[in-house]
Amino acid sequence: MRISKKGWAFIKTGVFFLSLSPFMMLLNDTIQDQLGANPIETLHFRLGDWALRFLCIGLALTPLKKLFHQSWLVRFRRMMGLFAFFYASMHFLVYIVLDLSLSWEAFVDEVPQSPYILVGIFTYTLLIPLALTSTRVMQRRLGKNWKKLHRLVYIAGVSAVVHYLWLVKSDFNEPAFYAGVMFVLLGFRLFESIQTRTR
Repeated sequence: MRISKKGWAFIKTGVFFLSLSPFMMLLNDTIQDQLGANPIETLHFRLGDWALRFLCIGLALTPLKKLFHQSWLVRFRRMMGLFAFFYASMHFLVYIVLDLSLSWEAFVDEVPQSPYILVGIFTYTLLIPLALTSTRVMQRRLGKNWKKLHRLVYIAGVSAVVHYLWLVKSDFNEPAFYAGVMFVLLGFRLFESIQTRTR
């Protein structure tokens, strides 16, 4: 069934607000003081979880398109990537503003003791150029280099999982799940690449 431009605009608007809803619920929980005994840590972790989830969703759209022959899925790839960047930005801001109170001294003292923070900053740094070049204008300007640049998302996906695994002290079930998802998504791309070169 063919969907009109207005129909796609309506669907994209719905997906946008659905993707924004976790942030709105977190904001409501913050206002209602429902984040538990350590609200800053809860807010920080939940935002990080959603950043990783949207990163996985964005990476999953191309394999799903090829598996089910549904090209419309990739229409949401840019949006999912930008939401991953949005939640990662909020995750980073909560750490810098609320946890460290914008203290450079506290940041310098904490990073050597917590190397997972360096991995997190590295991941976020990789996402910045991807977000800045996500528009069609930048895609046209960069040409073939655009695809090369956006392959950084694969490194960002791996480093995000490493950041999560390094952060967790005892229960590794959830980060292990994301590690498995990332392994499948990147493994699919590697398999596709090998097949293409063989042909």
